Amino acid sequence: MKMKVLQRYFATEILTAVLFVLVAFLALFAFFDLIGELRYVGRTGYRWQHAFLFVLMSLPGYAYELMPIAVLIGTVYTLARLASNSEYTVMRAASMSTKTACIMLGKICLVFVVATVVLGELVTPFTAKLAEQMKRDAKGTSLKQEFRSGMWSKDQIRETVDGEVKGSRFLNVGQLHPNGELHDVRIYELDLEMNLQSIIRAKTAEYAGNHVWRLKGVTETVMGNGVGEVSMPSERFPSSVSVKTSETRDLISDITPNILAVLFVKPDRMSAYHLHLYKRHLEENHQESTRYQIAFWKKLIYPLSMFVMMAMALPFAYLHFRSGGISVKIFSGIMIGVGFVLINNLFSHIGLLNTWPPFLTAALPSAMFMLSSIGALWWVERH
Repeated sequence: MKMKVLQRYFATEILTAVLFVLVAFLALFAFFDLIGELRYVGRTGYRWQHAFLFVLMSLPGYAYELMPIAVLIGTVYTLARLASNSEYTVMRAASMSTKTACIMLGKICLVFVVATVVLGELVTPFTAKLAEQMKRDAKGTSLKQEFRSGMWSKDQIRETVDGEVKGSRFLNVGQLHPNGELHDVRIYELDLEMNLQSIIRAKTAEYAGNHVWRLKGVTETVMGNGVGEVSMPSERFPSSVSVKTSETRDLISDITPNILAVLFVKPDRMSAYHLHLYKRHLEENHQESTRYQIAFWKKLIYPLSMFVMMAMALPFAYLHFRSGGISVKIFSGIMIGVGFVLINNLFSHIGLLNTWPPFLTAALPSAMFMLSSIGALWWVERH
């Protein structure tokens, strides 16, 4: 019964402190983002309300990124205050061991883990995509204005979704709208020996579901001799190149709107599910996928970093200062939290440059900080 009371007391104090820190950080980031959006206000159709809405929809992404720092600072503040008031000392005298404290903090940490998973998998991918769509619609921009030659992607030619691979396909999209509609589409199809077989041009393309794209306003240039060599018409090759036109044509492709959505959302703002889909698509087409593999593993490991932050905060409850105790501890917590975010991002770039295993690249920062927290906890208990 006594431990249940302490559990509720710890949970209330820590949840309140973490929420306060998170709101303060979000307000600061929203202010700076709003200042950054001011340079777009008044251009084309972008207005004040669009800037406010864009900043508002960006907050879930910041909440996801800042959650470990908020958990660390909020927990450090709570434990430091309990230590300065001698409450934590009384709790230890009342038979609360370090193991018991770890268990209680672990139960509280589960709340933040669940909140981080919901933000990272459900809320942030949706709001980030919606924010970019709203901004593009207001400014009247499209993908063509950001990519000089449009968007390129590689695909495999199949007669059915699970059928045998007949060759390769290179897709070029002049304009890609956030609603998934493609404009000014060019498709270059090659056989297994990489000989050009046909060139397909379409005015628009809409996704019909089940890996089927419906092309409209189609013009198809077919290499008639089947060897990929384009020769001028002659008596021997009277129709080496033929041109066919049609109003509509269905195209089976592994590329889906979910895969194309990666162009509107940064990898760290994507869900683990969409990262897995795009990573698998790149691997099937023999393309480099290390960046998305690292992002995928970081997405799985990042919520568990809440346990690391809680473990880093616990040793502060055992430290006593004559003056300025709470402020020193909070400052130390801020530095540790910022250091964790910086090292976590730094390892992503280092691992990508040095081709480290993606799982190791994503897990190493959390493992290093966890070992440090265990060592710090062992030291404060001994001294």
